[in-house]
Amino acid sequence: MATPSAAFEALMNGVTSWNVPKDPVPCELFLIGEAAFPVMVNDKGQVLIAASSYGQGRLVVVSHEGYLVDSGLAPFLLNAVCWLCPTPGAPVGVHPSLAALVSILQESAVQAQAREEPGEPTGVYCISAYNDTMVERLVQFVKRGGGLLIGGQAWYWASQHGCDKVLSKFPGNQVTSVAGVYFTDIYGDKDQLKVSKKVPKIPLLVRCGEDLSQDQQQLLEGISELDIQTEGIPSQLLVHGALAFPLGLDANLGCFLAAARYGRGRVVLAAHESLLCAPKMGPFLLNAVRWLARDQAGKIGVNMGLTSLCPLLSAGGLACSLEPQLTRDMCVYCCKAYSDQEARELQEFVAEGGGLLIGGQAWWWASQHPGHSALASFPGNRILNPLGLSILAQTLSPGRFPTPAPKMRSYHFRRALSAFQEALSMEKSWLARLGVDGAAFLQIPTEGVPAYASLHRQLRKILHQAGLPAVSRHSPVARDSREAVLLCLATELARSGTDCSRLAQGPGTGTCPSSLRLFEQPITVEINGTNPGSSDSWVSTGLYLLEGQSAEVCLSEATTSAGLKVQLGCHTDDLSKASKLCRAPMVTHQCCMDQPRRSVSCLWGGLLYIIVLKGSTLGPVPITFRGVVPAPYYRLGQTSQEEWRRLIQESPAPWGELVTDNIILTVPTTNLRSLENPEPLLRLWDQMMAAVARLGAQPFPFCRPERIVADVQISAGWMHSGYPIMCHLESVPELTNEAGMRSSGLWGPVHELGHNQQRSGWEFPPHTTEATCNLWSVYVHETVLGIPRAQAHPELKPPEREKRIKTHLGKGAPLSNWSVWTALETYLQLQEAFGWEPFTQLFAEYQTLSGLPKDNASKMNLWVKKFSEKVQKNLAPFFKAWGWPVQKEVSDSLACLPEWQENPMRGDLLSQK
Repeated sequence: MATPSAAFEALMNGVTSWNVPKDPVPCELFLIGEAAFPVMVNDKGQVLIAASSYGQGRLVVVSHEGYLVDSGLAPFLLNAVCWLCPTPGAPVGVHPSLAALVSILQESAVQAQAREEPGEPTGVYCISAYNDTMVERLVQFVKRGGGLLIGGQAWYWASQHGCDKVLSKFPGNQVTSVAGVYFTDIYGDKDQLKVSKKVPKIPLLVRCGEDLSQDQQQLLEGISELDIQTEGIPSQLLVHGALAFPLGLDANLGCFLAAARYGRGRVVLAAHESLLCAPKMGPFLLNAVRWLARDQAGKIGVNMGLTSLCPLLSAGGLACSLEPQLTRDMCVYCCKAYSDQEARELQEFVAEGGGLLIGGQAWWWASQHPGHSALASFPGNRILNPLGLSILAQTLSPGRFPTPAPKMRSYHFRRALSAFQEALSMEKSWLARLGVDGAAFLQIPTEGVPAYASLHRQLRKILHQAGLPAVSRHSPVARDSREAVLLCLATELARSGTDCSRLAQGPGTGTCPSSLRLFEQPITVEINGTNPGSSDSWVSTGLYLLEGQSAEVCLSEATTSAGLKVQLGCHTDDLSKASKLCRAPMVTHQCCMDQPRRSVSCLWGGLLYIIVLKGSTLGPVPITFRGVVPAPYYRLGQTSQEEWRRLIQESPAPWGELVTDNIILTVPTTNLRSLENPEPLLRLWDQMMAAVARLGAQPFPFCRPERIVADVQISAGWMHSGYPIMCHLESVPELTNEAGMRSSGLWGPVHELGHNQQRSGWEFPPHTTEATCNLWSVYVHETVLGIPRAQAHPELKPPEREKRIKTHLGKGAPLSNWSVWTALETYLQLQEAFGWEPFTQLFAEYQTLSGLPKDNASKMNLWVKKFSEKVQKNLAPFFKAWGWPVQKEVSDSLACLPEWQENPMRGDLLSQK
């Protein structure tokens, strides 16, 4: 099928003005789905002529039948018939009620004939929208490849039958709705008609007479609470179609149940398939299937993957049967959302009047497909996106939720965006949800889909008019503010491929001067595509993409199957839950390099990385970048003093990196300019990393260098562990000051490195979470920096340690009190008695053990046993004194070992102190 742009060009060939007749009063057309697009739009944005496709055929829909018989529109009508014609010379039939159209077409040498019905072979048929005797015939005619030109208005029909029935009952809509086009009861303004040069925008909202709240009420009838505490974690749902609506919402408007009308049919979506099988959801499921069936004849089919649903429906008096797949004799089909093999069949089933009950979550798929958008690629969304519903990768906490009040369930993405566009005030909960939903919607691919492209154009207009807020640490914005929504929308709009360079030049972006020219020459870097580690690795390129710009990335055809990804930016913390924002919530972006050439962009700019999958054995890989600049990048043992000096003086990149095989520090360029020679600093860092590896019994050099990244705002604490370790800008001086590190130490960063060394087998959360990581801080300070533990941290001064022991014992040594510094004391006493070697040996041994216990009590008893065996002392009394739940069988098994005479927790030794 031709693209909408090509189709629009064919339909408008030679049409320079709209010479519509004066008397006919058209109606506004309402467009949904992915195939429909506007052709004639007035100055108020109302669509008066539209086109679409369905199955193998095409439709042109005109908003008054009088337009089909007026010679003033002859150039367009001729184009329409030619575009609709499946093959040259195919028959053109015209219903007798439009006899004048036959003459108009024949005058242009089109062999049109008056016919009561579409003929054979399939060609073009022209008819008004009021005939209700040929609905199925016309739908199948188009589906098989025919072209349908249909015209009418629904405002008069609505005055006779009711506005609330127009979309579902008006004869023309019984046909055109399968292709996403509806006649409405709204008068169309014909005074100012624009001839567009490209496909016009589709209105964000069309306020027609159909009231979806009646559907919501029917689906939730008799239900006061929705308990979604079932076997699985649900995803959040995105309700974006104009005829879609929410049914189940949490307190933050996170949606877990939704429904939509589409064509002549209906769909109900659950955010996890377990919701379709839970007995507690029975009343809702019965309502849903009855709403979907609409008293139609036909069977209710349940896919074999939902065997538990059949008894629930049968108990409610609904006859159903397990089926391996969709069949045409069904009126309702129930299935999971994990396969798109039947996507087209399911969409056509709904469009032609079927009811679809479907459920699934997308968070697991997203976790297995990093760098791929669930909105674009998750199989369930290939089915659901055209129906106006989508499943997000974000999860929703299960719970028991009251059925949403009318005001709450009136939230809709399009309604909220319209209010936002008009700068109307709205509730903070609506604003916050709009940011999430807008960012998600922008991930749906727009190519060839006017419904999505129109919304992108509207968002671009909103953002260009509003400009980006001047957000910074000195000028933060509230999470639930209009400014925060702008940041979210701008970020995702740029990721979608929109040119946002004008936005980046607005006030307050401030990452780097916008007047700096891009380096136009291609830059080729060779990255190491081998990753022996157990986790994916970021490989630095030493390059930077300036804010608001796009880069071209090229690699060999042979490398496209290796799973490489390009990442823009290193500030990966998601700040969407922060109450105040000093930057946009998400400022990094990943995409898969599954093709030799790809354009990538990030509104906020950022350092460029290649993500190499764990276990990769690619070896050296050359990758060429265009549109990027070199960043300050110093690699120990490779970068010369002269090269470093030139980079920090000339590079426009605001961020740079200091690199060894074991640690990479990412800090602002302003901090690097005072660092004339990074070599002594990095050699010290490598010595500390060697100590980290030595204590943890890890290979050195590291399989994957650790990373520490500074940011203007992070998601938790003063620093936090992970890959990368994140810290605030205020921490940069201590990371890059060799003399300060040697004299004052570096407790915080090494503490986070220690977190990265913790392993679940010998960790007892929450007791040791903030304790055992400090073993690395003590070890590095004493063995590398020469700073004794009593000086390394105020909490380790002898009086503080003694006071903690007495306090803990004075409370009866409760395990609930054994955490952080108190817990660390237990390990320090062992180290002071037996040295570091038992720890290193045990950390190594734990890496070889399988079938390790999961619960704290069992893990603690295993540690008691293992440590006792390493030092050949019975340590059971020692650990009991600290309040550990040492089991009798463990104590008995250690009784054969010598007593630890120097046990610092023995009563007589404690009393001596």
